[in-house]
Formats: sequence, structure tokens, C-alpha cells
Amino acid sequence: MAEYVALSRCSRRFHAGLAAPPRSAVAYKAWLRRNRSPQCRCWFIVRKADQLIVGAIELSQIVGGRFRSAYLGYHVGAAFAGRGYMQEALTLALAIVFGRLRLHRVEANIQPHNRASIRLVKRLGFRCEGYSPRYLNIGGRWRDHERWALLVENWRRRARER
Repeated sequence: MAEYVALSRCSRRFHAGLAAPPRSAVAYKAWLRRNRSPQCRCWFIVRKADQLIVGAIELSQIVGGRFRSAYLGYHVGAAFAGRGYMQEALTLALAIVFGRLRLHRVEANIQPHNRASIRLVKRLGFRCEGYSPRYLNIGGRWRDHERWALLVENWRRRARER
């Protein structure tokens, strides 16, 4: 817990207005409780070389049945941004999403000015499906988002091409 909270605190300026990972023990415990529900999955991103936590991936509002869909959230610590950790971690997470969890669709909502995140999801095969004004409240403000989604059949096709 302490390592992840420290990473979030050190990355506060980097995450400002984009993400709000837990920055206290109380917030961390609430985050864990929320991610223990059957509709959520959460993974820490751990660097192989030294086992440092570099970020996290969250899958939320997992719905089965005919919908088989979920929302994807992710963040990396400021010191680890732009080094490929998130792309590698999301590739592994998507294998679980479309494999073991048997989902059909995953959606990532990204603020239009977050160009790095948009480039990342494009590289992973996501497509922009639309624009939602004042979509999510982050940092006390309602923020516009682009909706990016990946379908299992597109993920499988890209996986075969690799």
C-alpha cells in the first residue's frame, strides 16, 4: 500500500485533471474495496527488473450476458511515463479481458488533450466511437472525453498479425 500511495503522491502534478489514484491510506482502502466487487478487476503494473509498482489498470462496470462489456481505466506514475510499461501491461490485461473474462468489448474514455493516452489506445487497436461533453468528474470538474473501444474480434485479428 505505501509504495502505491507514494507513487500516486509523487505523480500528483502529472495526473492533475486526468486521473485520481489514491494518495492516502484511507483513499487506498476505499479504492481496494471498490475494486473487490464482482464488477471490477484491478491490476498493479509491476516492473520486472526490480518489482517496483509503476501504475495500475482498472476494469470497471463489467457486465456479462448479452452485453459482455466493461470500462477500462489506467494510470502510470510520472517517473515511468513514456517507457512502454503501460502498453505492455495493457496488452497483457486485454488478453485476460478477451480471454478468461470472455468480454466482447472494452471502452476507454480519454480526455481529448491527453494525446499520449490516445496514441496508446490507437496502437492497441481501439477506435474512437464518439465524443461526450462533461462526461466524467475528475478533480472536481466535469471533463469532456472521447470514447475509445476495442472489440474482441479486432483484438484477435491484431494478435494474429503480431
